[in-house]
Amino acid sequence: MKKILLPSLAFVIILVACTDLNKTVNDINKQITTTTGNLPGLSNDDIVSGLKDALTQGATKAAQRGSAVDGFFKNPKIHIPFPPTVQNVKDWAIKFGMQSQVDKFEETLNRAAEAAAKDAAGIFIDAVKTMTVTDGLSILKGADTAATHFLREKCTSSLNVKFKPTIHNATQQVKLTEYWTPITTAYNKIPGHTAVNTDLDQYVDDRAVDGIFKLVGEEETNIRTNPAARATDMMKKVFGSKDNPHNQ
Repeated sequence: MKKILLPSLAFVIILVACTDLNKTVNDINKQITTTTGNLPGLSNDDIVSGLKDALTQGATKAAQRGSAVDGFFKNPKIHIPFPPTVQNVKDWAIKFGMQSQVDKFEETLNRAAEAAAKDAAGIFIDAVKTMTVTDGLSILKGADTAATHFLREKCTSSLNVKFKPTIHNATQQVKLTEYWTPITTAYNKIPGHTAVNTDLDQYVDDRAVDGIFKLVGEEETNIRTNPAARATDMMKKVFGSKDNPHNQ
């Protein structure tokens, strides 16, 4: 009897041990999947490829929207106003009958930004090419504007440098100083006022860059939330996996 029981007991012990081992392996695999962010049916190459498509599409459309006529001027979300740091100058000019000059001045600020926005797409596309697997996994699992944040970190400095000469040329072509100089000159002649000396090129540059990123963010959110906005098969595959709650 003992001889029969011993092999049976050994079999049970081995069976339990194998079951525990399988459970441990499954738990480890599940933990790895959760940690890396991989989704069923998606390889790392798929994720990076799909996100590169999305970033390229979103950035290109954002640049097109921003560089279109009235892309900044008539978009309240990115319209560039009279410099708020010298709001008192604007108030004074309007008070003394210079409303038309103020209006024309604000329009020329936005026209300069629209001209500069044409250069944005190339800079964005170059940044997209540098995306790594780690970047891709973080973006896919991130917020609706995680990809925009990635581009902002990669491209802000390059955009500032690229936009500056374009903005300067644009302000010169539309003779921006013809509207700014008379206003500030008259204002600076008033006794007791602090003289105004605003770097208009830098002001427009900073707001043009910020405006472009707002447009990129809108495009990214649209791609993430609207299946019809996904123009390539890989985008549909990657973001489609996020749409399906069983893949979370």
